Amino acid sequence: MRESGENSRTIFVSFSGIDGAGKSTQIESLASRLTKDGLRVHVVRFWDDVARLKGIRETSGHRIFKGDKGIGSPEAPINRRDKNVQSGWMTCVRMFLYLVDAVSLRSVVKRALCSGFDLVIFDRYAYDELANLNLQNPILRAYVRILMILVPRPHISYLLDADPEQARARKPEYPLDFVRSNRNAYLQLAKFVGGITVLNPNPVEEVQAEVIAHAARKLSCETGVHAHGAARAPARI
Repeated sequence: MRESGENSRTIFVSFSGIDGAGKSTQIESLASRLTKDGLRVHVVRFWDDVARLKGIRETSGHRIFKGDKGIGSPEAPINRRDKNVQSGWMTCVRMFLYLVDAVSLRSVVKRALCSGFDLVIFDRYAYDELANLNLQNPILRAYVRILMILVPRPHISYLLDADPEQARARKPEYPLDFVRSNRNAYLQLAKFVGGITVLNPNPVEEVQAEVIAHAARKLSCETGVHAHGAARAPARI
């Protein structure tokens, strides 16, 4: 659903997935390809540009639960303690934070769609927060439905599926059991909210071709702006 007053030429896309799924690689590939085709592309980083009350997040993750800071790498693995902490108290905190972020996201999306860019890419979206909730709980399912009314839906939403072992090897921050359960939560959320294109964990080059072709077709249909590569194999929607 588009907000009133937005630039009718602007398409907005979101990339979601577990840590280490390859979101940054795919975003960089899509942005680079479309920029070369002469399109105006802008990337919004959810944790930098949308998320609010970061002091509360830092307190819960680092000071209370003694988790490591930073980003893990194969050469320097870390042990984060934030979204993998599951408790009633943390669920209440998350529900509050996610509501605040949803309000912020509405504002950020509205500005992005009025910015004059042809394509705005969101590196993570509200889906990446909601995947931390237990959708088996009817109260949390109702909460997710409410947030999905509040949060603008992207024109294209990609969920990069990934093998948990490989993803953790690329970005070792959480225990493997959590990475596996988090992957299942993303897939469950995609079915629950609908409208999300799930990209199978194929070789990077195949996923890149699929993403570029799908986005190029969407740009052509929605805005009349042509981008090369639109004749490739269709994405799974």
